[in-house]
Amino acid sequence: VGSREGTTSTRNHRRLSSSRSKHTRVQGVPRVVMGKKSRKKSAEKSTRKPTAGLAGAAADDYLVPVERPQVAQGPILPHSETLRAKLAQLAGLAQANDRAGFVRAFVPLDLSEADALAYLGDLTTGAEAEGQWQNLAAEIVALASGQGVTRIEGDQVTQAVFFFAHPLLLSCDREVAFVCVGGEWRAEG
Repeated sequence: VGSREGTTSTRNHRRLSSSRSKHTRVQGVPRVVMGKKSRKKSAEKSTRKPTAGLAGAAADDYLVPVERPQVAQGPILPHSETLRAKLAQLAGLAQANDRAGFVRAFVPLDLSEADALAYLGDLTTGAEAEGQWQNLAAEIVALASGQGVTRIEGDQVTQAVFFFAHPLLLSCDREVAFVCVGGEWRAEG
């Protein structure tokens, strides 16, 4: 079993590394450059034998860099001074680890007291409280600084929707909406 798969993988590895015209190295990682493909006659059968995946092959011969969405140069901050002030307040509460103060300033105004307390419980004593709090705090600090924000939609007078790359989780794009009710910015519920 090992010798046959090893032979096929080695053969594929040799084919990949010897064919410089079809593969180029980008920052130490081979990148396949697609060219014109020839068509086989339908009567012909392929002589390639299927392999059992990539087992036994050099893993870096199959890796291709993944491009992230283009992030604008510099931070993207909202135009609204009141929204910037709210985000700064929330970021300060998050950095001070004031979870109760953060929840009071963050949740929608129409959220019941019982629901607000339940949310605070999720962030303080819930099974995943620490991870949830760290992720939320990192997101708010990122929004306040504008780092990783790709765009802000909405009029930024009554509504703002932030699109950004999560600061702690790789390949996790997030969207957070805020609404302004009676001059007070809150998370959209």
